[in-house]
Amino acid sequence: MDTFKGARKILIGSSQINEIFRKYKRIFIVCDPYMVESQKTTYLTDRLNELRAEYYIYSNIKPDPGVNIVADGIASLIEFNPDVVVSFGGGSAIDACKAMIYFAAREKMIENIPHIAIPTTSGTGSEVTDFSVISDDENGIKYPIVEETLLPDIAILDAELTISVPPSVTAIAGIDVVTHAIEAIASKNSNDFSDAAAEKSIKLARANLLKTYKEPKNLEARQAMHNASCLAGIAFNNAGLGLNHGMAHALGGKFHLPHGMANAILLPYVMGFNAGCFDNLTEHAHEYARIARLIHVDSSSVRQSALNLIRAVKKLIKNLDLPATIREAGVEEDAFLDVLDELASTAFKDKCTATNPRLCSISDIRNIYTHAYYGRIRK
Repeated sequence: MDTFKGARKILIGSSQINEIFRKYKRIFIVCDPYMVESQKTTYLTDRLNELRAEYYIYSNIKPDPGVNIVADGIASLIEFNPDVVVSFGGGSAIDACKAMIYFAAREKMIENIPHIAIPTTSGTGSEVTDFSVISDDENGIKYPIVEETLLPDIAILDAELTISVPPSVTAIAGIDVVTHAIEAIASKNSNDFSDAAAEKSIKLARANLLKTYKEPKNLEARQAMHNASCLAGIAFNNAGLGLNHGMAHALGGKFHLPHGMANAILLPYVMGFNAGCFDNLTEHAHEYARIARLIHVDSSSVRQSALNLIRAVKKLIKNLDLPATIREAGVEEDAFLDVLDELASTAFKDKCTATNPRLCSISDIRNIYTHAYYGRIRK
């Protein structure tokens, strides 16, 4: 039976923030050090000072947060004893915050603390999902946690917070949006409702991603990408993702590549595999052909439409100045080959791989990694 999970509450802009926080007296804020150093946290603290609320800023979040950061954050959370928790930042801050609340509640250290998520980048959609990705730094592995209780209670989408995001981060986050939406449509668990969110996300990204990259202060385009990110999050929260994310988690965890960059590198090769563009065309090629029609790059045949979509994605990656291969991302060949079997095995076991439209083996994944390293699609 198809089901659809909507976000609990989404607010666009900042007009209602004071009203939301008026009911809280103790606010625990989770962010990274840059948010404090750049004074971006004044977006919250100025308002909280006006309301005479007490707050604590936990700013130890690093990219790809690990279990040690989550444990340290839980200790600070328990000590402060807030009545609301606010995640403020990119996907790493929101994911870490989700994990802190989840594990603290599971161990009965806290009870029923609401979570308000305020993303400052347009990429992960984590503000509207029950996903969290936590790293095991010691073993170089990323673990996706999927639990309904991870879904934030309120998401606030204010594009003003993204204006100062560097172009490189805009590109990496933006291609993550595209990957989320494409994988949600192709997922074996997709439905009409998740497709509607994903399709709108793709249209918004198609029209606005390059704009935000080239015109960082274009607030209209920034808000459109913020909305696209959220919509893609809603889509994959219902439909699931696929092999691309399973492989990106393994690759990024092992070589410390930004998640969006890993997704970008792999996406053309995973789409080619799922569609069977270079061997025997699969039924899943129709989903990629449908996306090609959506962005007006379709052709008279399903195979050619799917190929056109792959070429359009590769062109977008090039225009965003992102690496096209794993080798271009700076991964040494010997280091890659040494862990290739491990990468394939880890990706195969990843939770995201379970909803990939085409069944795959460890050998298939190994081949895709190899093609993505050297820049070859054909066998």
